[in-house]
Amino acid sequence: MRSQLITGKELWAWRRWAQNAAKVHHVEEREIDWLLRSVADLDRLTLRLESIADDKSIEMAISLDRLSALWLDRVERRKPVQYLVGKTFWRDFELVVSPAVLIPRPETELTIDIVLAASNNIQQQGIWVDLGTGSGAIAIGLAKTFPAAEIYAVDCSVEALEIAQINANRLGVAERIQFSRGNWWSSLGHLQGKVAGMLSNPPYIPSQEVLYLQPEVVEHEPHLALDGGTDGLDAIRLLVDTAPNYLQAGGIWLIEMMAGQGTSVADLLTKQGSYVDIEIIDDLAGLDRFVLAKLRGAN
Repeated sequence: MRSQLITGKELWAWRRWAQNAAKVHHVEEREIDWLLRSVADLDRLTLRLESIADDKSIEMAISLDRLSALWLDRVERRKPVQYLVGKTFWRDFELVVSPAVLIPRPETELTIDIVLAASNNIQQQGIWVDLGTGSGAIAIGLAKTFPAAEIYAVDCSVEALEIAQINANRLGVAERIQFSRGNWWSSLGHLQGKVAGMLSNPPYIPSQEVLYLQPEVVEHEPHLALDGGTDGLDAIRLLVDTAPNYLQAGGIWLIEMMAGQGTSVADLLTKQGSYVDIEIIDDLAGLDRFVLAKLRGAN
């Protein structure tokens, strides 16, 4: 695509128009600059000080008309800005995203920190599985944090796996991640009893609540990654029941969940009988967001 040259005054006027549209539609103005920085070589401070108005020429990847159309998609059709620019930031790297995958949330970043603290040196060199990988965020985070580990990334969506593989290639970890299409453990039968750790951000929102989520979510993000059944625990129950067949003794089981589900998930693990060291972990906002457990039998 040919680059477009515009004046600073033109872009400054566009930004003013975008700010007014954001106010009318109750969209955060900071997303304007995120969009602008994705199509032009502009830094955050320059945009905040509005010194762009003095520039004689600014190189843009797209035209102002196209930029306006994208912003209208954001404010009027409520399309997430991450899908508009085709990328998002997660931990210390940038991920490609599309409507085929859930947009990785900041709170999910803690999964990597949790397993780093909970695992020992031997486990960190073992086999780790990211079930329902989506964009590949967790699998890539594991690969970067545990350089000696063998990583498996599983998803039932071909489109999601394509995005995850693109991200792994861009970030230089594709050779250390094996991508597999399947429903949870279905494609990993050869790993029974061999897995050092299982991570998952499964669908956990009750079916009726999905319908009342923000329009950015319910109208644009994949429902397959959101809808957890009547009480939101369908996928989590399956992971509780099936993981003991695959984890090693002392193997780590970690899932993200909806705030308020911690006690229910901990009860499921306790009743299953194969888990010890069950722990409900809060996110940075103080909400119960994760449940960590280990498979019984560790020395």
